[in-house]
Amino acid sequence: MKLTVQLLGALTGVVMMAAVVGQPRQAGAVKTDWLVRPVRIKVQVLRSTDGKDLILNNGLLKRVFRISPNLACYDLVNLGTGRQLLRAVREEARLTIDGRSYAVGGLRGQPEMAYLKPAWLDQLRTGPGDFQYTGYQVSAIRPELHWKKDFWALSSAPGTGRQLSFFFRPSAPELDGLSVQVNYELYDGIPLMVKSLVLKNKGKKVFRLERVVSEVLAMAEEEGAVGDDSTAITPPKGMYIETNYAFNNAMVYPYSDQTTHWRTDPAYTSQVSYNKRNPCLLEVYPGDVTGIELRPGEIFQSVRTHELLIDSYDRERRGLAIRRMYPKVAPWVTANPIFMHLVSENDQQVLTAIDQCAATGYEAVILSFGSHLNIEDTTAANLRRWQNMAAYAHRKGVKLGCYSLFSSRHVSDRDDVIDPKTGKPDVHALFGQAPCFGSSWGLWYRDNIKRFFSLTGFDLFENDGPYPGDLCASTTHPGHQGLGDSQWQQIGIQKELYHWLNERGIYINSPDWYFLDGSNKIQMGYKESNFQLPREQQLMLNRQNIYDALWEKTTSMGWGFVPLTEYGGGGPAATIEPLKEHLRDYEQLMMQYYGAGIQACYRGPRLYDSEQTKLMVTRVINWYKRYRDILNSDVIHLRRADGRDWDGILHVNPSLKTKGLVMLYNPLQSAITRTIKLPLYYSGLTRDARIREQEGVPHTYRLNRDYTVQLTFHIPSESYTWFVIE
Repeated sequence: MKLTVQLLGALTGVVMMAAVVGQPRQAGAVKTDWLVRPVRIKVQVLRSTDGKDLILNNGLLKRVFRISPNLACYDLVNLGTGRQLLRAVREEARLTIDGRSYAVGGLRGQPEMAYLKPAWLDQLRTGPGDFQYTGYQVSAIRPELHWKKDFWALSSAPGTGRQLSFFFRPSAPELDGLSVQVNYELYDGIPLMVKSLVLKNKGKKVFRLERVVSEVLAMAEEEGAVGDDSTAITPPKGMYIETNYAFNNAMVYPYSDQTTHWRTDPAYTSQVSYNKRNPCLLEVYPGDVTGIELRPGEIFQSVRTHELLIDSYDRERRGLAIRRMYPKVAPWVTANPIFMHLVSENDQQVLTAIDQCAATGYEAVILSFGSHLNIEDTTAANLRRWQNMAAYAHRKGVKLGCYSLFSSRHVSDRDDVIDPKTGKPDVHALFGQAPCFGSSWGLWYRDNIKRFFSLTGFDLFENDGPYPGDLCASTTHPGHQGLGDSQWQQIGIQKELYHWLNERGIYINSPDWYFLDGSNKIQMGYKESNFQLPREQQLMLNRQNIYDALWEKTTSMGWGFVPLTEYGGGGPAATIEPLKEHLRDYEQLMMQYYGAGIQACYRGPRLYDSEQTKLMVTRVINWYKRYRDILNSDVIHLRRADGRDWDGILHVNPSLKTKGLVMLYNPLQSAITRTIKLPLYYSGLTRDARIREQEGVPHTYRLNRDYTVQLTFHIPSESYTWFVIE
C-alpha cells in the first residue's frame, strides 16, 4: 500500500510532495536501533492529501491529528514496534475556569472505547462549549534554558527537532478573550515529544484557573482483571512520562510525578473490569493547584510533559532510553566537575583546600554545611571577603562554591508556610517547619542568592531545598494570593532562580528532582546514619547505592558521599582520617565512585595529609580524567553487590574509540577468578572486541551471536580490577 502525503515546510509553510511506502502505521520507520546508532531521519510534519490529517513523524514515533470538525489526536504509534498506544479519541486538554469545565479540541461520539477504527472518524463531532481549532504553525524547537557551559560535560548541545503548535478559540461566550495554544515538540533521533499549553488573556476580565489538564490520553490497556481485584492492575508501560513539576524525588520506578495521574475511564464500558477500575486514562495536571488568577494581558504556561515511547519491558533498556532523554532536553545534567566538599573553620583552611585541589587535579571546592561561610550575611565586608577567595581559587584554576539551607528551618511566624487546617505556622510542612518561598523572606532569599553570586564570582551553588512542595494558606505573602496558587507560585520562584543561575554558568547541586529547570545533580543513596557505620560496610553500601541509582539517572546526575571526618557519629572506624593510615579504603572509595563516573562529596578539611596520600589521590584523578568520556557514558548493570561474590558495572558508548570500560569488585577476603559473559550489544561492536585488563596487553575476542564475549578475570581480596574495550 502506498500512502501519499504532503510535506510542510518547517518555517516557511511551503508545500512539497512526498511519498511513504508501506503500512500507514509504520510509514517512515527506521530500521536501526536508536540506542546503538544515531538515527539520521529528521522530524517531519506531514499533511494528508485529503487535508483531514496532520502527522508528526521522526522515524521512531508517529502522532496523527484529525483537524476537522475539531482537532483530535487519534493515532500514536511506536514505529520501532508498530505498537498503537491509543484506544480512543479524547480532548487535547481540559480547563476548569470559574467553576466550569471546558474541553480543548477533541471529538465526541466514538461508539467503542476499547479500540478505534479510522472509518469512525468522519462520524465524530465536536462538543458544545469546546474550544475550537483555528490553525497551526511549525517552528524549530527552542531551548527552554540558554545554559552557559562552564564545567566539563559529556554533551553540551541540546536536542533538535520541530515544534507543532495548534491554536484554539473559545466557543463559550463567557470565555471571550481567552486563547489556547497547544505545543508539541518532537525531537530528532529519539522517540520523544514534549507537550505544553499556553493560555493568553486578551480580554478585559480575570479568569480563575482552577485546573489545567494539559494532556489527556485514552491509552491502550495492557492487562485486565475481572471483579474487584482490578485495583492491582498497573498502568500501561509503553510510555515514560515526566514533567518539570516533579519534587520530593518523585521520578523513580514506576515513573510517576506529582502531575501524572492514571485514572479509570467510566466511558470505557466494555472493559473486563466490572467496576471499570482499569487505570488506562492518562491525565497530566498539578493536583494541588486549584486557583490561579489570569489577569488581562497575562500569559499562563502549563507544565511541560515529556512523553518518551518505550519499546521493551526490560529494565535495562527502559533505563537506557530514559537516560538518553535527559541530555536532549537538559544537556546541563552531563556536566560533572570533580569537587571536594570542604568543612572549614577559617579562611586558611579554604586556601589550603584550593591549593590541594590544584595540586591533585580537582576542579572545584564546595564549602559544605557546617563551614564558616554565611551566604545570608549581606554586609559589604563579607561579600568582599568571599570575592577575594573566589578570585584566588580562579587564579589557581579551581572553581568555588557554597552551601545554603532553605527548607527544614524556622524563619518567622510571618514567613513560614501556613497550615491550611490550623491557620498557623506549625510543623505540617513535609520537612518540619519551613519558610514559604512566596513570603517576604523567601523573595529576599532569592534576591540575595543572585546578589551573592553576582558580586563574589562564586561558581557552584549547593541548595538544601529550596522547596519540597508545601502548600501555604497565607493571604498576606506577596508571592502568592492564597492556598490555591501557593504551590504553583513557589515553584515558579524556585524555577526562575535556577534558570538565572544556570544561564550564568553556575553549577547547581540540589536535593530534589529539578533537572528540567536547571539543576545539575542530586543525591543518590544518601542516608546520613549509614555514614556512621564502619568503613567496610560503607564500601558495600555505596556500591549498592551506585548500582541502584544508575537505573534512572546518568552517572553525572548523582553525587555520593565520603566522610573523611566524622559525620554525625561512628568514631574512627567510620572515617578515613587520618588519611595516610587508611589509604586502601580511601583509594577503594575513590575508585568505586570515579569508576562509576560519579562525583562524591569528599567531606573534610583536606584531600591529603602526606606525600603518599597526595600521590594516590593524584593517580586516581589522572586515571579518571584519562577515561572520563567513557566513565560518564551509559551503564550496563552486571551484578549487584551482595557481599557473596563479585559485583560490577559496564560503561558503553558506541560513538567513542573506547567502546566500553568494565569495573569489577571482590568483597571477599580471598582472591577470586571468575568467567562471565560480558554483554556488548550497546557498545556498538558487532564482530570483534579488543579487551585489555588495566594497562595490560589487549586481546581480541570474537563476539558471540548474542553480542557477548566470555571474560575471565582475577581480583585480589577486597579489591577491584578494570578492563578497557575497544
